[in-house]
Amino acid sequence: MQTFLQRARLLLLLILAVHASQSNGARAQSTAKIAHLHALKSASIPASKPALIGYFPQWGIYNQPQYLVKNLATGASPLVDQINYAQGFVTNGHCSIADPNADLNYTFTAEQSVDGVPDTATQTFRGSLHQLQKLKRKFPNLLILISLEGHSSDFADDAQPASRAAFVTSCIDTFLKGQFAPGITIPNLFDGIDIDWEYPHQPDAANYVALLKEFRRQMDTVRPGLLLNVAVGPSPRMYEGTDMAEIGRLVDRIGLMTYDMSGPWSETTGFIAPLTASPNYSGGTVAHSVEAYLEAGVPAEKLLMGVPFYGYGWHQVPEDDNGLAQEGSPIHGDRPYSYIASVIPTSTVYRDPDSQTPWLFDGDIFWTYDDPLSISHKARYALDHQLGGLMIWELGEDNAASDLLHAAHESLQAPTQPELSNTDEPSEGDSAPPAPSR
Repeated sequence: MQTFLQRARLLLLLILAVHASQSNGARAQSTAKIAHLHALKSASIPASKPALIGYFPQWGIYNQPQYLVKNLATGASPLVDQINYAQGFVTNGHCSIADPNADLNYTFTAEQSVDGVPDTATQTFRGSLHQLQKLKRKFPNLLILISLEGHSSDFADDAQPASRAAFVTSCIDTFLKGQFAPGITIPNLFDGIDIDWEYPHQPDAANYVALLKEFRRQMDTVRPGLLLNVAVGPSPRMYEGTDMAEIGRLVDRIGLMTYDMSGPWSETTGFIAPLTASPNYSGGTVAHSVEAYLEAGVPAEKLLMGVPFYGYGWHQVPEDDNGLAQEGSPIHGDRPYSYIASVIPTSTVYRDPDSQTPWLFDGDIFWTYDDPLSISHKARYALDHQLGGLMIWELGEDNAASDLLHAAHESLQAPTQPELSNTDEPSEGDSAPPAPSR
């Protein structure tokens, strides 16, 4: 018998051949609204190939199994346009290597190395950054950015006028000029900077824009063409008072973190990243987030829709409505898609046709996550609304077959196809049972 993942891949091929229909009109309303927003623009930027961006986890060397830069070479690199290396650290007014062991000191064996050449304990430059250097040689067109992360208060302090320029210089010296450590200078490893400030408060609004201007100014003097990206929360309200239109002019890409709509903090089970609204779910949606940023003045072609390669769970969930919108005991933390996919054989997959969202339930444990089919719908949405592409958090959480990554890549390459009628149905076994009526 076919496994669920095999069935999902078959159904994904169907989605690539036809444009999936919507049952409640929410998608049509969203489409009309965004088309209107596009029409309001005084000038349009020519459409370009949608990008697929993936975050690489610095901590992957500690995972079991490990997720290494070599995994990019054998899996993700041919499929993605840009890798965001997470992470560089922001603290005490400067940028620094977040994990010297992972970045600079880890000694990779021949089996772990991108090119099959082992590190030696005496060589000066080792670690994952050395492996990234090898990756760039193998994939010269692959863009690699350093993702800068830190406490919101540190970013707020560093964005102050008195410290701003020196802070930016520190980040550029460390990561763009490659001054990683005494005796280790590797320029041009990174093609730009991704700033993940979660999140500026209202008093930080002007300084946030000024900080990005300073990054843009200094980066342009170092090397023309360096990329400046930002990661932003699912609602512009997180940036109250911030001129998002100005940010859209300053940066090259804006990664919209359209996930964590529900999770262990929620009172009831729900969806982590539903595409559109549903009568079965009352929380936020990806489409609503996209619309809000477009309304705030962000150019569609710079906006990346975030997709999660992980999910959340609850246990002790009642069986009513197959566990959806029920109270339960949250499972601490998230789980990678690789784990969630592994428990599919002992559970039942349900799918909400309105939000294009799956969930997993075994009568006790409920999981919310994205699967190949839901990601294909999101890629289709990104294409339909001329967004900049998709952003993945994070690559190390996919299963061994990279089903989610392949779904994202293949769907972004798919040409626009005619819609299915409401009577068209996948063949038996190609989809999970729908959600019950509520």
